[in-house]
Amino acid sequence: MAYAAKDKEVATTVTDTGVGIPQEDMAKLFTKFGRLDNVPVGAAPVAGTGLGLYISKKIVELSGGKIWVESEVGKGSTFSFSLPTGIL
Repeated sequence: MAYAAKDKEVATTVTDTGVGIPQEDMAKLFTKFGRLDNVPVGAAPVAGTGLGLYISKKIVELSGGKIWVESEVGKGSTFSFSLPTGIL
């Protein structure tokens, strides 16, 4: 996990070295009940409602921030969000 302050915002990133997320599935990640159907071979099935990232996005955006993900299949993912420093 990393933190960085720039201008009037603070950004946080969390990186893993997991299986990664295919480009075609990225748009589903922050949607309500957005679960990925085609889990890569070797990945364990994960239980959940598909609401965690949706709720996180709503909270971050209502706070004036941004949330995003970068991922490459076979190399892992980096989830990031930034918030304006005025709300901290």
